[in-house]
Amino acid sequence: MDHLSTLQKFAVWVLPVLFAITVHEVAHGWMASKLGDKTALIMGRLTLNPLKHIDLIGTILVPAILLMLGGIVFGWAKPVPVTYENLNKPKRDMAIVAAAGPFSNLIMAIIWAGIAKLGVVLYQAGFAWALAIVLMGQAGILINLLLMAINLIPIPPLDGSRIVSGFLPNKASLVYNRLEPYGFFILLFLLITGILGLIISPIISLLFRLIAIIFGL
Repeated sequence: MDHLSTLQKFAVWVLPVLFAITVHEVAHGWMASKLGDKTALIMGRLTLNPLKHIDLIGTILVPAILLMLGGIVFGWAKPVPVTYENLNKPKRDMAIVAAAGPFSNLIMAIIWAGIAKLGVVLYQAGFAWALAIVLMGQAGILINLLLMAINLIPIPPLDGSRIVSGFLPNKASLVYNRLEPYGFFILLFLLITGILGLIISPIISLLFRLIAIIFGL
């Protein structure tokens, strides 16, 4: 996509980014509601309306800056509220609620692959405008795989840490969760040093190639 102008890149990425972070948060809230906590439902957060989930920094500024800099595009939305005590089996259910977000991104990546395939078919049939659908589909695959991979990193408060915490003994879980105030700085350090890229890039590349092979992209 390097040949595209900034405006064209924005047009290609805006819907995939919005849907990726919105569906991710809705998945958390929806799963929580199924496991006994209706907090997100009561607060009107179980909706695909991105306006209910937009975070000024994570949804708009960070993706826009990364897009202009030509780096990896990612972002985040306002976290969907989950009341731990309302869950049927809080420790186990919190792990399930956490896993729902990354899993939804995997499903979205597959859906965007189907959209990209449709674009390829239309483009090969002579519809030049369908190239935009192909590019948007590719962006959708990438952003969802990226969000899935990052969120599965077991650094509190990322989803991966909630999943790990659900399997730890209570005392170990409490100690582990105390890392949460430092989680952002740990993640920032991994990003700046390039360690984060070394960890997730092979995973994203492998999954992208696998999806591309399955859908014939």
